[in-house]
Amino acid sequence: MGNSVLYMSMSLDGFIAGPGDTPANPGGDGFMRLHDWFIGPDGEFGNVEGPARDVIEEMSDFGAIVAGRNTVEQVDHWGGERNGGVRIFVPSHRPPAPSVAKYPKVSYVTDGIASAMAQAKKASGDRRVMVHGAYTAQTALEAGVLDELQIHQIPVLFGNGRRLFDILPDRIELDILKVVDTPEATHIRYRVHH
Repeated sequence: MGNSVLYMSMSLDGFIAGPGDTPANPGGDGFMRLHDWFIGPDGEFGNVEGPARDVIEEMSDFGAIVAGRNTVEQVDHWGGERNGGVRIFVPSHRPPAPSVAKYPKVSYVTDGIASAMAQAKKASGDRRVMVHGAYTAQTALEAGVLDELQIHQIPVLFGNGRRLFDILPDRIELDILKVVDTPEATHIRYRVHH
């Protein structure tokens, strides 16, 4: 089975979303600054060259997704289709809205993050499970089911917004696996100690 990996762009002061993060303003004010590294000169997402291209290609090799409810609902479940039709698992204490029925590859999992991750790992085979969402990452860390973090550290201070690691139950040790430094971002891959 593949590893579960959180992929997240984050300001130097720990924010993954700006102030005013609502369904009407996904990511909040200034959110796109965290993703400038991912936008090519033609304005297309992912159309970059050099070391950042290698990071994007590595990120794109996933076989399933575990994503938080806020994340998937803000992007309408990616239209039920992501990365060639991989399964999307949404840990949630509430059942999904009826509109999710039109997306057969999206499953809401109501029996916890460990169950959602186990289902995603089974669905992904040997490929990675991409993890999205701050709360989902925090609960996966707490449950011991998040294997790696890929943080895209952006050289900006947001000052406020939504932090990635606001609520953690205990200290969590990490090993640095890889660092890719570019002018737009420092990409740091960590292994989580379990």
